[in-house]
Amino acid sequence: MVVKELSVDERYNLIMRNLQEVLGEDDLKKLLKKKKNPVVYWGTMPTGSISIGYFFPMLKIADFLKAGLRVKILLADLHGALDGVPWEILEKRYKYYERAIVTILKTIGVSINNLEFVKGSDLQLDKNYFHDLLKLSTYTSFKNCKKAASEVVKNVEKDSAKLSSFIYPLMQALDEEYLKVDMQFGGMDQRKIMVLAREILPKIGYEARIELLNPIIRGLVGEKMSSSIEATKIDLLNDENVVIKKVKGAEMVAKNPNNGIMSLLEYFIMVSKCDNGQSFVIERPEKYGGNLEYKDYKSVEKDFVEGKIHPLDLKNAVAQEINILLKKFREDKKLHALHKNAYC
Repeated sequence: MVVKELSVDERYNLIMRNLQEVLGEDDLKKLLKKKKNPVVYWGTMPTGSISIGYFFPMLKIADFLKAGLRVKILLADLHGALDGVPWEILEKRYKYYERAIVTILKTIGVSINNLEFVKGSDLQLDKNYFHDLLKLSTYTSFKNCKKAASEVVKNVEKDSAKLSSFIYPLMQALDEEYLKVDMQFGGMDQRKIMVLAREILPKIGYEARIELLNPIIRGLVGEKMSSSIEATKIDLLNDENVVIKKVKGAEMVAKNPNNGIMSLLEYFIMVSKCDNGQSFVIERPEKYGGNLEYKDYKSVEKDFVEGKIHPLDLKNAVAQEINILLKKFREDKKLHALHKNAYC
């Protein structure tokens, strides 16, 4: 089968889809015209057990791969240690994260031929990296490091914050150079670190990169989806009943689309459905009007705002979709073993 090569505009639109902001947007099209396979990286720390929140960045990574980008996923074990993960379990967490992320991408149905995993410690213990890290520290104030880390690193605002918390942003900036990438991808909570990177890398002779920013996704409870808040976290290995309970317990006011369930639909479920040519179905008894079928998120939101969809019916449909997606994870015995080794 011959695969049609995408135009620059088509690649650009795939990369930009559902992003909230791009730092250096003017350079993105220039880069796509100049370079056939630009390189982007996304980094994550192997800290807590992985939740369905990881589907959000993975759907964007799928877009990048489809757009012809080479993708590097940095499993930042040293960053995890700086953020409080015990040093002796870093390798166990790394192995669990790698398998879980590959399984997510396979579940989405994207080729991972142009995907590479990089372990942070393999990169960051290089003597040249350490030299540049010290160099960066002479160009950066404590105040700016604290500001950059404020939305990412735990307890950074407290007087008892560890020195490691303020090294973290400098390392994330330097990773762009040592990974040899053209772009970095992350959530809006990473924005201050990305702004810092664009400011300080040129001071030691390196280019500022393009920064791609995903929106912050609302949690099932509260403003932000967070792995540290049990009520808002659906783990990849949660059983069906746990998923149903958590989704039914989500905050949701009738006719108000500003909630975590609608965020799951907009940035996760409907993206996946549309990419696979599938419909989102809300099952209802005939006495309540029968099933509803949707091809796009805006139609769901419109009917919900107009009161045509009851919150409980929508929650039931979302829980069902999540349980279908998580079936592969529940059946993966090796993933269960790696998880147990990393967290028990």
